[in-house]
Amino acid sequence: MNIHEYQAKQLLKKYGVAVNNGMVAYTPDEAESVAQQLGGPLFVVKSQIHAGGRGKGKFKEPEAGEKGGVRLARTVADVRANAEQMLGRTLVTHQTGSVGKAVKRLYIEAGCDIARELYLSVLMDRAASRVTFIASTEGGMEIEKVAAQTPERIVKVPIDPITGIQPFHARKVAFGLKLEGKQVNACVKFVTAMYQAFMDLDASLIEINPLVVTPAGEVIALDAKMNFDDNALFRHKDVEELRDEDEEDPRELEAARHSLNYITLDGTIGCMVNGAGLAMATMDIIKLYGGSPANFLDVGGGATKERVAIAFKLILSDPNVEGILINIFGGIMRCDVIAEGVVAAAREVSLNVPLVVRLEGTNVELGKKIITESGLPIIAADNLADAAEKVVKAVREAA
Repeated sequence: MNIHEYQAKQLLKKYGVAVNNGMVAYTPDEAESVAQQLGGPLFVVKSQIHAGGRGKGKFKEPEAGEKGGVRLARTVADVRANAEQMLGRTLVTHQTGSVGKAVKRLYIEAGCDIARELYLSVLMDRAASRVTFIASTEGGMEIEKVAAQTPERIVKVPIDPITGIQPFHARKVAFGLKLEGKQVNACVKFVTAMYQAFMDLDASLIEINPLVVTPAGEVIALDAKMNFDDNALFRHKDVEELRDEDEEDPRELEAARHSLNYITLDGTIGCMVNGAGLAMATMDIIKLYGGSPANFLDVGGGATKERVAIAFKLILSDPNVEGILINIFGGIMRCDVIAEGVVAAAREVSLNVPLVVRLEGTNVELGKKIITESGLPIIAADNLADAAEKVVKAVREAA
């Protein structure tokens, strides 16, 4: 689960992470009121959407002006004027794609003097099996480019799960960022608080980009991004309440309500599979045969006929889907249950794209019989390679 920048800063501030003062605003009147409370002399007006690159982004509507989604303002009147331009407009960044996202709230923050911009994040490093800090002197840039072009500028500090964070870990981060004097102590406090928030809240990522150093030696989070482990949200109802469903894919939300694992992709072949590993293999082999998956969809091991029907409808609700591949290996999940769900859903939605089904495992013969006797134009496949080849071919022929 993702949250907005202002929400992340509110959480981090409770742990002692240094942030600038600011408040959220949903209307130009609220933006003006916040600016009056902050008092100036410099304000930052920030679009709040779940996407990076807001500062370099552009609004679709000409009424929003030429500036991006993060703007400086020197007077209260300027804050209001920018709020009027930005609220309700569609911001396009490199992460939103051409569709963009509507800006429904702004974060009005006090400005600050910046001597240096740095990068700092903490995440679970799967390769090291440890919570790891990643720091770089190249703040404000895309960290992926820094890693690819100048990897020597990235410092990794893994934390031993037995000891937890120790002062020397935080000092190593500070020295990696080339901090000096009292900046080091400020960084140690910052890093320690950041780690505590990460662990306490079951976060999967906390990213500060940029982390700024002021001329006075303060270390401040100028931006903040937090992601959380969905499987741990039952322990954090207060965090779960921060979810902004307007920022999430409607199909993914609907899938979650029915305990389905669904992720929208940008291809044309919809996939329904039981098991995450098999789903990944299915998407890979679709690519191998020249197609492109439109989604990741794992119906799980104990799906019912009703859940399978919902999953099928979810796939077809994507206008980009030109064909569907269902790949089921029946273990706990019975092939006849899958077949009943698929047939019921296909009849209800009036199937109008090629559908290839590959079944194997528990009750496979019964499942194949249900599909054959359905009278629907379903293409049977003998194995995974055969299924991928047939669905790609069917989509091309139907185009």
